[in-house]
Amino acid sequence: MDEYSFVGNSEPGAVEALYQQYKKDPASVDPAFVSFFKGFDFALANFKGSSGDYIDKEFNVINLIHGYRQRGHLFTKTNPVRARRQYHPTLDLETFGLSESDLDTVFQAGSQIGIGPAPLRQIVQHLQDTYCQSVGVEFLYVRIPEVVAWLREKMESVKNLPDYDKERKETIFRFLKRAVGFEAFIHKRFVGQKRFSLEGSEGLIPGLKALLNKGGELGAEEFVIGMAHRGRLNVLSNVLGKPYRQIFKEFVADEYDDTVSLGDVKYHLGFDNVVKTLSKEVRVSLLPNPSHLEAVTPVAEGLARSRVEHAYQGDFDKVVPVIVHGDAAVAAQGVVYEVVQMAKLPGYKTGGTIHVVVNNQVGFTTNYIEARSSTYSTDVGKVTNSPVFHVNGDDPEAIVYVFELAMEYRQRFNTDVFIDILSYRKYGHNEGDEPRFTQPTLYKVIASHPNSRDIYGRELVKQGVMSAKELQAKIDRFDAYLEKEFEASGKIDKLSIARFMPDLWNSYRYPKTEDFEKAVATGVPLERLHALCAQLNHLPENRTFFSKVYKILEERKKMMDSGRADWAMAELMAYATLVTEGHPVRLSGQDAERGTFAHRHASFTVEDMNERYMPLRHLDDNPASFNAYNSLLSEYGVLGFEYGYALGVPNGLTIWEAQFGDFFNVAQVIVDQYISSAEEKWGLMNGLVLYLPHGFEGQGPEHSSARMERFLNLAARNNMQVMNFTTPANLFHALRRQMKRDFQVPMVVFTPKSLLRHPKCVSSLEDFQDGGFEEVIDDVNVDVDEVSRVVLCSGKIYYDLLARKEELEARDVALVRVEQLHPFPKKQVAAVLKKYKNARLKLWVQEEPENMGAWNYVRSMLPGEALVPVARLASASPATGLLGLHNVGQREIIGRVFKKCHCELKLPYCNLDCMEGKSREEILKAHYYFVEPRRFSI
Repeated sequence: MDEYSFVGNSEPGAVEALYQQYKKDPASVDPAFVSFFKGFDFALANFKGSSGDYIDKEFNVINLIHGYRQRGHLFTKTNPVRARRQYHPTLDLETFGLSESDLDTVFQAGSQIGIGPAPLRQIVQHLQDTYCQSVGVEFLYVRIPEVVAWLREKMESVKNLPDYDKERKETIFRFLKRAVGFEAFIHKRFVGQKRFSLEGSEGLIPGLKALLNKGGELGAEEFVIGMAHRGRLNVLSNVLGKPYRQIFKEFVADEYDDTVSLGDVKYHLGFDNVVKTLSKEVRVSLLPNPSHLEAVTPVAEGLARSRVEHAYQGDFDKVVPVIVHGDAAVAAQGVVYEVVQMAKLPGYKTGGTIHVVVNNQVGFTTNYIEARSSTYSTDVGKVTNSPVFHVNGDDPEAIVYVFELAMEYRQRFNTDVFIDILSYRKYGHNEGDEPRFTQPTLYKVIASHPNSRDIYGRELVKQGVMSAKELQAKIDRFDAYLEKEFEASGKIDKLSIARFMPDLWNSYRYPKTEDFEKAVATGVPLERLHALCAQLNHLPENRTFFSKVYKILEERKKMMDSGRADWAMAELMAYATLVTEGHPVRLSGQDAERGTFAHRHASFTVEDMNERYMPLRHLDDNPASFNAYNSLLSEYGVLGFEYGYALGVPNGLTIWEAQFGDFFNVAQVIVDQYISSAEEKWGLMNGLVLYLPHGFEGQGPEHSSARMERFLNLAARNNMQVMNFTTPANLFHALRRQMKRDFQVPMVVFTPKSLLRHPKCVSSLEDFQDGGFEEVIDDVNVDVDEVSRVVLCSGKIYYDLLARKEELEARDVALVRVEQLHPFPKKQVAAVLKKYKNARLKLWVQEEPENMGAWNYVRSMLPGEALVPVARLASASPATGLLGLHNVGQREIIGRVFKKCHCELKLPYCNLDCMEGKSREEILKAHYYFVEPRRFSI
């Protein structure tokens, strides 16, 4: 906001400065002040005899106007069931140096609010009507003068009082009738069942319908809605058009068809449909959500961004995200703040979100004054200077007006806007809860408070819009219709959950176990790889980059010329091949462009310029997009966003990378509620890829483990892929395989740290051309008949074991790598183990503590194998913070595999020849692998 646009009570000098500016250049001053100063000059010229006191009061009136604009929201009539809190100073005339004796005095300041010179009485009434009735507005903190002026003119020109015709009023009543009638019918038919009703906030329904109509009129093609459980059934039926009979069946059904395996409660389910508005048809998608309040918020934003980019070529006006919050959740759930901070970021903005708060004024049992420190639950919106409209939930016309104004604002300025519907919750947190235990006074008021349909109906009868008889007939007809729908619900055999966004996902199917055992052709010809790499390692000559960048690219060129590729090149080559084959790629995360460990360099910063160059955007054949974004310092919000983004682009590779692997635990809700279980609950398919840097290298508890065990504990029924690769080629093929199948499953990749530059962690280019993804990599450098020990392992520990094996020239130890942990490749592992018929011991070796990592999962997958674990001692913390202590532990793990021989053979390590004919238990005891209850301590 221009510092001179408005004048506060404590800034009278600002008006004088603005007046002097006007005298020099009228065009440089806000048009509203131009009108005022013209009148002011007129007054000076014509009322010189008594101008002193009059002029002072003109300034006081300006302050009064500013006071209403700035603080009028504190004195509104927006609360239907509570008295407003008292705020000081008030908007009384005396606060601004005025009195009742001035009410009939004409002031030029009336031009400030669009009514021209007017008596103070008229000015005050205009301000009262605009800012202190059923609508309150917070907007003066917005820092863009154009936005402030637009809002001010829009509101003050109609006094925030909509003037709807008879037809419009009847339409509003129709949707109120449906909203109230639907809840009443369910309450009567399904006594005591949870539904998280909308009763007390039914105005949301005509508000949302108005939003769709206005949005369609202004060019929107799609709406993506995220909301919690309260009122969801009402929105599903009365906004999205989900059949009432389907919802009624969900109250009594005990079986699904084959669309989902487990399903979810009815007020968590999603739905999408084409909805007819007054001007055209629009698609409306209501995402499924868990009970975790606000978890759906970033998912909805990600889906909206995905649709903007892939369906509408980046036109933000075409897709409108709408988030329906509860007052307690929007004020207290941290993910809301994370998402709000995304609103203007290049990688995450969605062209403005319409945030709607269904303000019950209570959270479960917590009073609103105990639920937040801020004045309003919507104060988080001020972080991004978003205007906030507060509206009385019992005034449906005001609600419709505010929703339309918010929609118009969003389409014009493409930024967030908040709507706070002050209402109430008729029952407790759910229909079986007793709210009077904790809110006796409030619920005494609510018990006798009529619903908004009846309040509005009486008003329409009073206005002559319809008679009482006509009104009741409309209500009765709808009740009769619901009865017919209830009867029809009894004829539904099994519940079916419609596939979400079927136009995107109908060509994809749910996977079967055998699908993960089939090879997928993912190789790329060598000449194609060389051509792409030449472009990946090229920088434009008309730009200057940091000197070390050129060295990195030169080293990459040399590596490719030698026929090898490391982790970074394998990753970039996977992206390049996919992009040129028509698969868009999106990568985001903290430091994702460069990579936490400076290995990726997907973009290069031009020196002395605010510009980045991404070679993957400049390939000769580039039919699909590549985008890499450094995210804000958020895990919960960003991971949810990327899950939603992947939902909107099935043929695209969407990746979220954690800065360190264990940082994902801040986003555990998204992992639990979406990544691992959304398919079983809601039938959602999703191909999101997670990169979680993992590996024990003495960097402490927070930078070692990506908590593999948590993902494996959630792994079941082919719900996700859990990977721990040891070769760049396997990463390459896994990423390509993710896009080359007719099903989509999330993939969690435990990515390396030290291996990024390990001299042995490279692959030959032939592996990229001729190979494919390998779930299990056997040891090809052993004589099968000589092997006495088979060591199963996964990830980085393999290279530690390999170094010791080569040092000892241990020909009898086979190192077998399990690259895909889930779905577990049982057949491949069994075949490998069977091959080593002379093996006396089979070990599972990991660097994680025994109660972490993959050990417990692997043991459950191979119950018939007598596997012996070699791991750190079970512990609460993943790793030590001392490098020296870490090294001791790592040596002991490796030493357990290659035990020094104390028998007469005097070998540098024991090949178990001295244990010929001994039992497994005797071998274990003699060589101290694991002697209960001892575990090695490091």
